[in-house]
Amino acid sequence: MARNGHHDHHDEHDHDRGLSLDLPTLLSRRRLLGLVSAAGVAAVAGCAADEPGTPPATTAPSAAAPTSAAAAAAGTKIPEETAGPFPGDGSNGVNVLTASGIVRSDITRSFGTASGVAAGIPLTIGLTVLDTARGSVPLAGAAVYVWHCDRDGQYSLYTRAVANENYLRGVQETDGSGKVSFTSIYPAAYSGRWPHIHFEVYPSLAAATTASGKLRTSQVALPEDASRAVYATAGYEQSVRNLAQTSLAKDLVFADGYSLQLGTVTGDPTKGMAVTLTVPV
Repeated sequence: MARNGHHDHHDEHDHDRGLSLDLPTLLSRRRLLGLVSAAGVAAVAGCAADEPGTPPATTAPSAAAPTSAAAAAAGTKIPEETAGPFPGDGSNGVNVLTASGIVRSDITRSFGTASGVAAGIPLTIGLTVLDTARGSVPLAGAAVYVWHCDRDGQYSLYTRAVANENYLRGVQETDGSGKVSFTSIYPAAYSGRWPHIHFEVYPSLAAATTASGKLRTSQVALPEDASRAVYATAGYEQSVRNLAQTSLAKDLVFADGYSLQLGTVTGDPTKGMAVTLTVPV
């Protein structure tokens, strides 16, 4: 995938001896299916491509477009996507998954020797992981790694200005209902990409510590109306321009369909937002 020029690689700081120290306490690629959805709703984007498009129209998804929940019931997995150039999972440079402290629900703050806090409109990220191999029942005891850019479109550990930070990255174990929840901030729309959140699903926390046995890599689409409301607030000024130059139809990751990755957003910028998505794997 193409990279935006404002991002630079930096080595991860050795915070500690690794996530394996936490486990005793904590434990006591492209699509399989091209789905055509209605144009004009905000979708997830991967960390790729510098391809400006025309501003998207504000329309609702087609009533016939399958939802992630409906797809799960039919045994369809969420589309596999690129992790992008800034995953922090060891596949492209730094590996934050081995750092003690990465398993947390609040990802707004850096951990270890880093101390930065990501500013922005509060966003709760809620994912429900389902096991399609067993009739799409909730997948308990799996691990979900979530990461996304900050309000300025920068990725911790990689972008020069925040290379010493590790915020907006975290791992959670799914509960008995297959659910995980993260406290975060609404990400920016950066040049050439639609607003998006990355995630990887692992079979267990133990697997996540070594970034092994990954079940799925995908992304959550953030709807257009919610994004526009957030970007109208102070601090997101550049996202207004970037969103206007981006189109789902020309996004290199989601141009072939995004209905299974389109999150549902509730709330408002004054009280905080929440995005939810069903993730069949």
